[in-house]
Amino acid sequence: MNTLFSEIQRLFERTYSSVGINLEDCIVGTERCKHLSQLAGAQARELSTMARTFLRQSGDHLYIGIYYSHWLIEQLERHDPRKGISEANIQQLIAFVEEIDHALHATLAFRRGETDFSQEDTIRNLELQARVDTYMVLLVFVAFFRKAQRVSRMDRRWLRFHLFARENPAAYNDETIRGRYLETTQLAAEYTRCLDALNAARRVEEIRVFHALDYTGKKDRILQLMDSPSDKQD
Repeated sequence: MNTLFSEIQRLFERTYSSVGINLEDCIVGTERCKHLSQLAGAQARELSTMARTFLRQSGDHLYIGIYYSHWLIEQLERHDPRKGISEANIQQLIAFVEEIDHALHATLAFRRGETDFSQEDTIRNLELQARVDTYMVLLVFVAFFRKAQRVSRMDRRWLRFHLFARENPAAYNDETIRGRYLETTQLAAEYTRCLDALNAARRVEEIRVFHALDYTGKKDRILQLMDSPSDKQD
């Protein structure tokens, strides 16, 4: 049976690469989330209680825990995004997609030889990638319900508001977390504007190049694209 989770995982894998595992098996419950949050330290207290991804490397293995609150799941079941996206489910869908993206790209990075997921640049890399990928997934959902699968400028403005403007990163007390979300949100907003200006084929090619870069490479790539002439959007 196809679930919303499995459909999103397959969408990411078609774009990037298969991880060879069912990431849905990595979902943990409330008690396990509390335990992992305690192990994660003081910073975890400021992170969202709606959804979280936990990563731990031990030997040749990467252990992943994905947590969704009961409330988030209930909202997505009540307002299934596969029947339409609205104010009733947009924030919940964003949180849902981002955690799948974190788990998938962490797995791919681990296979490339990255093992320290406590490094700030590694965390920012996953955050930036998730914001970009979530925007692209939301476009797919919106397009499905539009005539001729065309996403309007109003649709894009609405999505961009919820992804890049609604949340206030400055509200975090922890300086590292505050800087992390301020920077990655701004970078993702700029990069997705560049993606919006590309035609469909060029866009897929670009995001595949982008995902393989480290955090510094991603920042340089965004600056490069901002200074380059754009292809005509289809």
